[in-house]
Amino acid sequence: MSPRHQGAGGGLITATRTAPRMPLHLIYARAANGVSGKDNALPWHLPEDMAHFKQLTQGCAVIMGRKTWDSLPPRFRPLPGRTNIVVTRQSDWQAEGALRADSLEQALQQAQAASTEPHRPVWVMGGAQIYAQALPLASRVEVTEIAQDFDGDAYAPTLGAEWKEATRSSHVSTNGLPFDFVSYVRG
Repeated sequence: MSPRHQGAGGGLITATRTAPRMPLHLIYARAANGVSGKDNALPWHLPEDMAHFKQLTQGCAVIMGRKTWDSLPPRFRPLPGRTNIVVTRQSDWQAEGALRADSLEQALQQAQAASTEPHRPVWVMGGAQIYAQALPLASRVEVTEIAQDFDGDAYAPTLGAEWKEATRSSHVSTNGLPFDFVSYVRG
């Protein structure tokens, strides 16, 4: 039986237990000038970032907007080893290997329903509108910070003062490009 207690207005309130929400994390790469994309693609070639992305998101649900889905090379759609959830306003949109959601809220519900491991995070991987909606709900943000400016037309989310750097590891790509893997957590 559910616990019951007297509410402020004198009425009886029944507390219900809900399943714990899975941790929500954001993941993206950004250039020194904040650029995260150009013409619906990454403006740099950084294989180490792709490997890092795969290692972090493998076995988890990934949420993305339709344009982000479209930007993935067809041979990588759906992203293997992950539950792919695409948020779109197109009611008739469908793609093999992907779940369609009307909203971030619905995508999070689908991720919860699809998971057999509620401790595993759900990863938001773009685009800008989805990042903006997810950032207030997120507990962690993984950023690949590239130490060079790039031309672009898409920009990474700006993290506020509530985000604290937890870890940083510096690297140089095989093509000579310096970058850092940085984890931010809500302070």
